[in-house]
Amino acid sequence: MYLFLLIVLLLSALTFGVFKAKVKGVIGEKTVSSVLYFLDNSKYKVVNNVVLKIGDKTSQIDHIVISDFGMFVIETKNYKGWIVGNEKSEHWTQVIYSYKSKFYNPIRQNEGHIKTLRRCLNDYPDLEYVSIIVFSSTANIKVTSQTDVINLHHLIGTIKRYSKINLSEAEKELIFQKIVASNQEGSYNKREHIRSIKQSIQSRETALLKNQCPNCGDTLIERKGKFGKFHGCKSYPNCKFTKQIR
Repeated sequence: MYLFLLIVLLLSALTFGVFKAKVKGVIGEKTVSSVLYFLDNSKYKVVNNVVLKIGDKTSQIDHIVISDFGMFVIETKNYKGWIVGNEKSEHWTQVIYSYKSKFYNPIRQNEGHIKTLRRCLNDYPDLEYVSIIVFSSTANIKVTSQTDVINLHHLIGTIKRYSKINLSEAEKELIFQKIVASNQEGSYNKREHIRSIKQSIQSRETALLKNQCPNCGDTLIERKGKFGKFHGCKSYPNCKFTKQIR
């Protein structure tokens, strides 16, 4: 009897943990959506929760802002505590007192989203893409990066910092309509998406063990940059894959 109760409690705890993580993610995205609502809609068009499928790969993008000044692609992370990492590292670390947890570098994650958008919008090769990573206002960001990695309360100011005209009104409207028409959010199967991500991670790890670039299959060679030693693809600059050496 006691063993049965223990199993029930453990399963309940696991279920609650998964549910809590999902709720946190949804809350973070909804909060960012509400902030983006205050952008001037004559200059900015906002599309939230965009799911694009190119070939057999699916990208779920939290927020896209199509503006006179280019395309802002926003990845939301509703994390608190210290956020430690750099632009080139594969994983970042969340630190809350003695608790530490690693998560995949969201800059790299957003690079994948932008790559999908470029393929979707290949009629606009000169479109400027701006990657923004947004953490909650309670996060203490300790990240070395040229990409904008910011707290939520800096989001509007960061977007408005870009002021060079990149799109005409007609182009902006056509891009907006293209994204809305391509959005498969209604038929999005999250389980399949997660399964696809896991398969990609497995393929990537297999390639790295063979000292092969997971992007193009060429050999990885050791290089040195301002963030320390890293493995880079032999095919650089045609392939820009890098993995920092610990």
